[in-house]
Amino acid sequence: MSADPVEVAAPARLGEGPLWDPVRARLMWVDLLASTVHEFDPATGHDAVVEFDRPVAALALLSGGDGYLVAAGLEVAVCAWPSPRLRPVAGLDRGERANDGAVDPAGRFVVGTMADEATPGQAALYSVAGVTARVVVEGVTISNGLDWSPDGMTMYYVDTPLERVDAFDYDIATGALSRRRVLADLRDVPGRPDGLTVDAEGGVWVAMARGGAAVRRFAPDGRADHVVGLPVPNATSVAFGGPDLGDLYVTTSQLRMTEDDLRTWPSAGALFRVDDLGVTGRPPVPARVPLDRPVPHFR
Repeated sequence: MSADPVEVAAPARLGEGPLWDPVRARLMWVDLLASTVHEFDPATGHDAVVEFDRPVAALALLSGGDGYLVAAGLEVAVCAWPSPRLRPVAGLDRGERANDGAVDPAGRFVVGTMADEATPGQAALYSVAGVTARVVVEGVTISNGLDWSPDGMTMYYVDTPLERVDAFDYDIATGALSRRRVLADLRDVPGRPDGLTVDAEGGVWVAMARGGAAVRRFAPDGRADHVVGLPVPNATSVAFGGPDLGDLYVTTSQLRMTEDDLRTWPSAGALFRVDDLGVTGRPPVPARVPLDRPVPHFR
């Protein structure tokens, strides 16, 4: 594998949540600190921006409906893109706000929350099925990247302060997690793990933030086998996209950077694309939610 990252969209303050929409051929991503959702068109290079009334942390495709399922604040809601109005689906009750999320092989939206590192363990990872959100991992501090192996039987997960990538056995029928173990210990690797994605061969691509300046690939047995260096310090998340899912998109951040830092790294916060990696991604799974069912309670 050999490829160089190319800046394709102008810097955000805190880029996150990349999602390839294969129907519209767009790369969706967010700027958490600006409360905006971006729609990048690779064919034209245009990056459209819609402002919301709260930070949107993650997006998912919808099964049987237009728009997206989003995690915003302590809410999971439906967005009829490009409208910024949100229709409630489920509420989350731990942590300060939602963070990363992804759809499991059965169509459940699995989303985590985050707490202040000064009060560790106050957040959680949830599985949202219909209008019900249930906790599947407790004692979380900063829930971040998650994705599944190609057969759906392993879930990979990052709680950033732990400085590692964990693996769980995953029951597709019930969404139950078991046998948590460490896939990759990153305590001696520059930066801290953030978002992740899994390619069609089962490789786990991990964005390294807080000075990590790279995306690192790990084989299913935990071996580190490839590094994509970035021209900016903070990689926040990753997603495969493009017509054949052969392009790796990387969001980045300006978080914790000074004015001097931004002069040194003027592309910090930009969206990058990396091609010619020799592997492809997998089509994103749409979330299954009842688009016409009233929500009995919503925080």
